[in-house]
Amino acid sequence: MPHSERHALRLDRHGWLQPAPGVKLAASPNHDARPPLQDAYLLVLHNISLPPGQFGGPEVVDFFQNVLDYDSYPWLERLRDLRVSAHFFIRRDGTLIQHVSTHDRAWHAGVSSFEGRERCNDFSIGIELEGTDTIPYTDAQYLALQRLIPALKARHPLRAVRGHEHIAPGRKTDPGPSFDWKRFAKENGIARRLLP
Repeated sequence: MPHSERHALRLDRHGWLQPAPGVKLAASPNHDARPPLQDAYLLVLHNISLPPGQFGGPEVVDFFQNVLDYDSYPWLERLRDLRVSAHFFIRRDGTLIQHVSTHDRAWHAGVSSFEGRERCNDFSIGIELEGTDTIPYTDAQYLALQRLIPALKARHPLRAVRGHEHIAPGRKTDPGPSFDWKRFAKENGIARRLLP
């Protein structure tokens, strides 16, 4: 069996990744139902690091699960009243953590618009990359995206990919200039017209 097939990812009928190497589940309570008969057709890429610019700790997962120790770093206090999530979080080492079923609405986009339609959470899947706007993403993260995208396409009618910066311009800047959109498109067989 080819290496890529051996590690192919699949979503079950409930929108959760089936067990596979490099995949973890850490369910977030921060989600709700999509509008009736609404499937996800937009993929939104973000970045996150907590505290800013620090990688590898438990803070992002804890934040999405509402158990973040806000006293561990002074900067985290500003997040205390926020309730957010994404469907997936990809660490620098390529570990893929799923927080919300792809059938549900994760709280990742906030005030946003795509093709004239507001509330992008209603019709999107959000992926957070551990990183910043200015630090290059890792090969392992691009490989994790390459594993995940076919599973998403097999289950949802995805027809566009945008960064958070594109659906919330002036408010958000991620994934930023450090994300290589050309590489992402090439590695995932995504036509340029589907990208920003």
